[in-house]
Amino acid sequence: MPGRRAGIAFALGILALAAVVAIEAARIPQSAYAVVGPRVFPFAVAALLGLLGLLLLIQALAGHLRPADFAGEPVDRQAAGWVGLGLFANVALVQSLGFVLASSLLFLCVARGFGSRRPLRDLAIGLLLATLVFLGFSRLLGVRFGGGLVEDLLGGGS
Repeated sequence: MPGRRAGIAFALGILALAAVVAIEAARIPQSAYAVVGPRVFPFAVAALLGLLGLLLLIQALAGHLRPADFAGEPVDRQAAGWVGLGLFANVALVQSLGFVLASSLLFLCVARGFGSRRPLRDLAIGLLLATLVFLGFSRLLGVRFGGGLVEDLLGGGS
């Protein structure tokens, strides 16, 4: 049954992703004094991914997933390219530009991949969201990010 194999493969992929998120979450430095530290949300995401993966695996093994469940719209390669470019740029530039600027660029590319044609607006939204995330982690949770222009201006870089 091709549908059953596809369902099992998909479920195992989700379970593998959950494992990677959990392993990476365990590598996040934890303060001895933090009640709710920076690991909480990544572990919650890993747990939810693991639960979804298990539920999908149960459905696949029971034969409840059909090949049609995995047949969707054709892949929009240009959109996927924009999202991939954003992810690659974020990883490549986060050390040199800092979290805020690299994440803003990621937001811009993902918005473009989803069809936005307003790059200045998207960049402004990305800057706002990334700055709020940075401030939340650095000021509220005490998590130190690497340095960057914006991080140095806001006083939360390491």
